[in-house]
Amino acid sequence: MKKIERALISLTDKSGIEEFARALEDMGVEILSTGGTAKKMRESGIKVMDVSEFTGFPEMLDGRVKTLHPKVHGGILAQKSNPDHLAQMKAHGLQAIDLVAVNLYAFDKATADPGCTLAHAIENIDIGGPTMLRASAKNYQDVTVLVDPVDYPQVLKEMKETGNTTLKTRFRLAAKVFALTSRYDTAISAWLDQVDVDSEISFK
Repeated sequence: MKKIERALISLTDKSGIEEFARALEDMGVEILSTGGTAKKMRESGIKVMDVSEFTGFPEMLDGRVKTLHPKVHGGILAQKSNPDHLAQMKAHGLQAIDLVAVNLYAFDKATADPGCTLAHAIENIDIGGPTMLRASAKNYQDVTVLVDPVDYPQVLKEMKETGNTTLKTRFRLAAKVFALTSRYDTAISAWLDQVDVDSEISFK
């Protein structure tokens, strides 16, 4: 298993990110990020490449499209032991993303406000985050995926020992992802089910 060389970090819960990112940087890991997460790391003196620079494509549509790009998802989903995948990566100029640390827009927090409108709730439905998480978890053989700061110390410990995480840890973290995305979609569905359609939606 090769060492972790590139990480993509995009967080709503930024607790502990400075220490985690600095430890990655000290181990020679290139860090990609977006928006407020990139800003917070830069303020701590950590070198960060914007995802838009990595992909060569700007963030657009009021931030709705940031990480939905083949250079991101190809880098995450490519199987490193598959010669065909490696050849396609080379042909299309893709670079592997070995670690993904993402947590999601706080839909529950937004909709807990009694005054939350349907429009506001919709804008707090994360699209890119769950997509990256599910892609990373699917490819747990090659990608370490993090959704919870509580897992930072174990990942750093293993990386300091071998340059990468163990397969057992990657599988455990992948399972954690699918539990999270399942709860997330359930919360969205439950909230939408109680929306008063007649008052919230304009029909033509």
